[in-house]
Amino acid sequence: MSLGIQALLAVLPIVAAAVTLIGLRWPAKRAMPLVYVIAAAVGLFAWQMSPTTVLASTIQGLFITFDILFIIFGAILLLNTLKHSGAVTAIRSGFAGISSDRRVQVVIIAWLFGAFIEGASGFGTPAAIAAPLLVALGFPAMAAVMIGMMIQSTPVTFGAVGTPILVGVKSGLFNATLERDLALAGMTFAEYLQMITVRSALLHAVAGTMIPLLMVMMMTRYFGKNRSWTEGLSIFPFALMGGLAFTIPYALTGVFLGPEFPSLLGGLVGLAVMTLAARRGFLVPKDTWDFAPASEWSADWMGKLEIKLDALTDGRKISTAMAWLPYLLVAGLLVLSRLPQVPLGSMLKSLQFSWANILGTSITASTTPLYLPGTIMIAVVLITFFLHRMTPRALGAAVSDSSKVILGAGFVLIFTIPMVRVYINSGMNELGISSMPVAMAEWVAAHVGGVWPLFAPTIGALGAFIAGSNTVSNLMFSLFQHGVAEKLLLSGAMVVALQAVGAAAGNMIAIHNVVAASATVGLLGQEGNTLRKTILPTLYYVTLVGLIGFVLLNVFQVSDPLAAMHAARVGVLK
Repeated sequence: MSLGIQALLAVLPIVAAAVTLIGLRWPAKRAMPLVYVIAAAVGLFAWQMSPTTVLASTIQGLFITFDILFIIFGAILLLNTLKHSGAVTAIRSGFAGISSDRRVQVVIIAWLFGAFIEGASGFGTPAAIAAPLLVALGFPAMAAVMIGMMIQSTPVTFGAVGTPILVGVKSGLFNATLERDLALAGMTFAEYLQMITVRSALLHAVAGTMIPLLMVMMMTRYFGKNRSWTEGLSIFPFALMGGLAFTIPYALTGVFLGPEFPSLLGGLVGLAVMTLAARRGFLVPKDTWDFAPASEWSADWMGKLEIKLDALTDGRKISTAMAWLPYLLVAGLLVLSRLPQVPLGSMLKSLQFSWANILGTSITASTTPLYLPGTIMIAVVLITFFLHRMTPRALGAAVSDSSKVILGAGFVLIFTIPMVRVYINSGMNELGISSMPVAMAEWVAAHVGGVWPLFAPTIGALGAFIAGSNTVSNLMFSLFQHGVAEKLLLSGAMVVALQAVGAAAGNMIAIHNVVAASATVGLLGQEGNTLRKTILPTLYYVTLVGLIGFVLLNVFQVSDPLAAMHAARVGVLK
């Protein structure tokens, strides 16, 4: 089977997802079972995967599905608990005190608070937390999901305390041959990984600075009464400051401290700076932008998550500080559980359920339920019960409301995630050929030659679209991207950085992330509408970063010691 035929067959599940979700506007609960069947059929008949391998991949996907549903449940339960304690009312009033302008709220709550949560936890948690919080503050559910998905861009490469780099790139790239070549070039692998980190941080700092402005402009264009881009553009100075308040400390942290803390520190510094600026009216427009009354909203904007303020609170009032405390506890506990220097993470990981060599294959599945962000959020719910002096009836109502939301998301994800695992595990086949994602990437590399840097971020985004994970995309493609760079005598560190940045941008269109975020606001069935919107910032990101990479590598001839050594071997010094 030629590489072209492999690529054509491999793209079929992706085309099926795009056509059904975006073109035909099918709900994910209808589209994803079909996409799973197509992926399994291509794996069985074209890649000659054994039925056992397909089944084992499906089981592996179900383990991951449990993890995602648990995170969704924790996020919804926390919000519903705060709703029934009266905290949501206090949070809403608190933000009205800072600014009642929805554009300002997007910059502070979604962009900066969401980025901090991404830095602490990753794995879709920011959208799961921020989207229902935005709905509670009066945003349309679809607007909240769109904005929640856009959070998952710039912060993602260094999300979950650097996991996409420390696990994705490191595990995907490291091998004995590379380590030997680096030693000959006078570098250690750790130094090379830091070089990738620095280049990723700087690329993100350029592209990511404009993301809060894009968030606001897309909100005013798609959900404003006047459907206006310019109403969002009018907050340009404040949004630009919000972008820089995050990306400057983010880039400096990546350059000087490494991959663990850029998103965490960028989010914290940005929150402090922009909250103070908003309170003092610095760069805030004189006009105040808001949505039209809810009675005028389109039906497809509305989710099933109802936020009835002061429900079951018995008239009690919660201070703003006490209302925000549960979210601060979530952020703090997530950070503590992810820092290797603190024993909390290893304690939580001690409870593990795993299935090694599923059905006799080399595929392994595992879950560490206590380590999941969902457990942290449930623990904070219990703390909140006492802090906010809730009644058992109020907590019971929160649990009941949250449980109902999980059913719809569960049905979609039990097809979506197993499809992803079949796709990724298709490298285990009788023909000895590469997996479906790698076959597509190899075909592109074979046909674009020296302009590869333009396409490298798109390959990373494609991996994240398929897998719903920057980390998994980096695991799949880092070594491949490095190999292409080596053949073209380009800097491998720069090309892998382009991969990592593109994979972060791809999270904005990752299907199961859209499903998860939609579930938290009760908006299942509108996934295609969300994807049609979030494809725009994704294209902006991969195009801009690809152009920057192309110019740096082919015009300014940015290199690294390893690339210089390889070039010298063939008599061409880059």
